[in-house]
Amino acid sequence: MRPRGISMLFLKAGSWAQVGLGSRLGRVPAALAAAGVGLISALGITAQAPAGAQYAGSESCVACHEELAKAFGRNPHQRLETSRLWQGKSCESCHGPGLKHSESGAAGDIKNPAKAGAAEGEAICLRCHGGQPSQANRPRSGHARSQVACTACHTVHRQTEQLVLNSAEVVNRVCASCHAAEWAQFQRPHAHRLPQGAMSCADCHDPHGGGRSRSLRTVAGNEPGCFRCHGDKRGPFPFEHAPLRLEGCGVCHEPHGSANPRMLVRAEVRFLCLECHSNLAARPALGGIPPALHDLRSPRYRNCTVCHSKIHGSFVERGLKR
Repeated sequence: MRPRGISMLFLKAGSWAQVGLGSRLGRVPAALAAAGVGLISALGITAQAPAGAQYAGSESCVACHEELAKAFGRNPHQRLETSRLWQGKSCESCHGPGLKHSESGAAGDIKNPAKAGAAEGEAICLRCHGGQPSQANRPRSGHARSQVACTACHTVHRQTEQLVLNSAEVVNRVCASCHAAEWAQFQRPHAHRLPQGAMSCADCHDPHGGGRSRSLRTVAGNEPGCFRCHGDKRGPFPFEHAPLRLEGCGVCHEPHGSANPRMLVRAEVRFLCLECHSNLAARPALGGIPPALHDLRSPRYRNCTVCHSKIHGSFVERGLKR
């Protein structure tokens, strides 16, 4: 029988330690754990359990799952073990009451969120993490619509980096495991330096749902998140390039990788410009798109930006030449 006033033995930083019932939570190493674990302790959020189900306590879990417990000791979730509500039964905060499972050893006698289906598994995670600002757009995200479970990206039992995904290398590896076609684009001659670890997929995309299509992050006013780094292209400009304002940077640029040094969607800039500025009459849809007005067979007109250099917008000239 466990001595009064002492919680279970749990693993922390690779060693076993006793934790008193009166111990306070230490400084949580990530916002994920701080919000989730703190909310459990403060609000008394409880797991949904079948009527009559009983808890076994984490000591019973460790008896069979020792290797898992060692990894869990370097994970923010282990701090549940010192919380007021889940002291001595942190495993069961997600897996539910486990006495029946500890006696039978049958996999069917314990809830496994990773195998419960995306909706049920997500509901377990959101009992603690649902109030975080990062989850506000999740119902509209591509991951939610495709029923991608939280555990597809977050390895709940492992060490901090693999749970909170706090390094570019780990984030990119997780994203590339599903988005292989997009990851292959970064091998093109000109691309953002994700493979080198200079940035991560999450710098541009919010995996929990962004304010724009493709879960893209935004800056103030729902503007493209590209402006966080490329602020000099932001404006506002008295003379705008309408596609940038109406459709965003992606109408001209391929951010994952391109054959063009400016990461344009076409290998040559003139072919991109001619998608809108052909020799046809000006169209009224965007206030009138100027026609090319040049003999496009002439070599002197091969590069539109030699003259029209301010293609993101100009302060002085409607033709975007200066």
